[in-house]
Amino acid sequence: MICSTCHASGKGRFITKILSFGILWALIIYTLYQFRTIAIDVPVPHLNSRFLLQKRLDPLTRHADSTTESLDLEPFVDKSPSLSEDNLIEDIQKRMPSLPIVYWNKNKNKPMGLNNTCARFPSMFDLEFNNLYWQTLKSSNGTFQLYGAYLDKRANNRLGPTVRILGMIDRIEPTVVTYCQFWFDGKKDPVIGKSFEYKYIWYKKWGNYKQGIYQPYLIACVIPQKFRDHIPQSISLVEKQCDNATNNLRIIYERPIEKKDFAVCVKGLDFLHEDLSVRLVEWIELLNLLGADKVFFYELQVHPNISKVLRHYEQEGKVQVTPINLAGGQPNAPSFQHLYLTKKTNHKRQNELIPYNDCFYKHMYEYKYIALLDIDEVIMPLEGTTWKELMQKVLPKALKINKEERASYNVRNVYFLDDLIHNHGWFKEIPRYMHMMQHVYRTKNFTKPGQYVKCFHNTEKVLTLHNHFPLSCLGSGCTSYPIETTDAQLHHYRADCVKTLKKSCEDFRKTSVMDTTIWKFKDPLVSRVSATLKTLGYFANSESTTNSNVRKR
Repeated sequence: MICSTCHASGKGRFITKILSFGILWALIIYTLYQFRTIAIDVPVPHLNSRFLLQKRLDPLTRHADSTTESLDLEPFVDKSPSLSEDNLIEDIQKRMPSLPIVYWNKNKNKPMGLNNTCARFPSMFDLEFNNLYWQTLKSSNGTFQLYGAYLDKRANNRLGPTVRILGMIDRIEPTVVTYCQFWFDGKKDPVIGKSFEYKYIWYKKWGNYKQGIYQPYLIACVIPQKFRDHIPQSISLVEKQCDNATNNLRIIYERPIEKKDFAVCVKGLDFLHEDLSVRLVEWIELLNLLGADKVFFYELQVHPNISKVLRHYEQEGKVQVTPINLAGGQPNAPSFQHLYLTKKTNHKRQNELIPYNDCFYKHMYEYKYIALLDIDEVIMPLEGTTWKELMQKVLPKALKINKEERASYNVRNVYFLDDLIHNHGWFKEIPRYMHMMQHVYRTKNFTKPGQYVKCFHNTEKVLTLHNHFPLSCLGSGCTSYPIETTDAQLHHYRADCVKTLKKSCEDFRKTSVMDTTIWKFKDPLVSRVSATLKTLGYFANSESTTNSNVRKR
C-alpha cells in the first residue's frame, strides 16, 4: 500500500516538471518573438568601408522589405564619360598653364631638333618637374627652378621682343652661362640664343643673401633679330647650346585689342586654419565697386569656407584662382608650410615675389594698372567712388610736375586697428559681420612716406615688382608719384601694426580718429555682401542652401 502511494506521488511530480518546463519554454519563445520587433540601436565601429554606404533601417521595417526597397535606389555617382586624349590635354593645359602640352601634342610625332642627338624638342614625359608647377635645370653651378615664361613686346623694352623667364636659382649673382632654345610653329629646329641677364628680384640688404638659398630671378632671353616678328610657342633653358633640355615652358602672350583699367593681384593665400571667408566676401565686393575688373588670387593652403567663396566668385567671373607652392626642397605639406613661412620671414617674402611677378606678366597686356594688395588692404579714394575717377584726378597733377607717365602711383598707409572699435561699440545700422564697415576708427598719423605703401603699377613701365613698389623698370627708371592723402589713402585693417612698427604703434593708438569714408559704399556693399552670404548658406534660413553647407571648426 505504501509503495503504490509512493509511485503515484512520484508520477505526479514528474508530470508537474514536464508542464513547468513546457510553460517556461513557451515564455522564452514568446519573449524572443517580441524582441524581434524592438529596434536596438547600438553604435558599431566601421569595421568595413561598406558600413559608410548602408542606410539605417526603419525600426518598423522588416529586413527583407528594406532589401527589396534598396534594389530600386540609384546612388548619386558621377557618370560623366571618360575624357578623350584631346580633352585630357585641354584639362592639363588649364591646370598647368606654363606647360606647352598643346603645342607638344600637335608636334609629338614630328622629328624636332638640330639633329637626332642635339637640341631635340623635349617630350613632356622627359621634363624634370619639381613640386608640380616648377621645371628644373641643373647646371654646373647652381640649380634653376623655372615657373613661367612671358613674351615682352612692350614699346619701352629697349631689348626688343624678349622672352622673360621667371624662377628661382640657388645662387647669388649667378655666373653660369645659359642658352635659350626658342621653339616656333612650323619650324622643326630651335632658334638658339645666349641668355641676356639674370635680373635679381630682391635687394641684398634685405637679407637671405647667401649661396644655396633659392633666390627670385627674371631671366631675359632676347629673340634673335631674324625671328623678332614671329611668336615663339615655348622655350627651354640649357647650359650648352646642344643640350637636350629637361625643361620646356609655354610662352604666355595674350594681347587683347584694348586694355581694361584695373586688376588686383594677391599673393599665395595661407589661411588653412583661419576662416576669413566672410571678410573676404566684403573685400571682393568692395574692390568690385571701386572698379577692379578682376582679382587674381594665388592659393597655398586655405580653409574650406574660403575655397567655397573663391569658387563662387570664379563662377561669377570676378576672380581667378591659381594654385601655387614653394620651389625646391621647401616644405609644401599643410600646416608645416604655414609654420615654415611664419618662422622664415625672408624666405616668405622672396617666395611671394613669384606670384606677384607671374600675375603682372600674365596680365600686363590686359590692364593699364595692376595693384598688389593683401586681403586686409584697400586703396580708398576720398572723393568719388572709383579708382578711375581717382586716377583722372591724379594724372594731371603728376604730369604737371613731369610730363612722362610714372612707373607707379603710390598710396600712403594708415591703420584701422581691430581694437579701436571696442572703445566705441558697434554701429547698429550695419551688420556686425561687415568688418571694414564697422571699423571706422583709424590712427590719426599715416606711416612715413614711402613706407608700407601700395601702388597702381603702370603695366607699360614695370620690369620687376616687389610687394610695395617696383624694383626695376623699363625706359627712364622706376619713377613713382606719391598720391596725396587728400586724394586717397591705403586702408589697412589689422589687429596690430607690423612688427617693425611696434614702438610707433602705441603712439598711433593714442591718437585715433573717426574716418567714415567707406560708408559711401554702405548701401550697395551691405546689400551685395548679405546677398552673397545668403546664397552661400551662411545664415540659418538661407533659401537656396542651408547653413550645413558652411564648414564649421
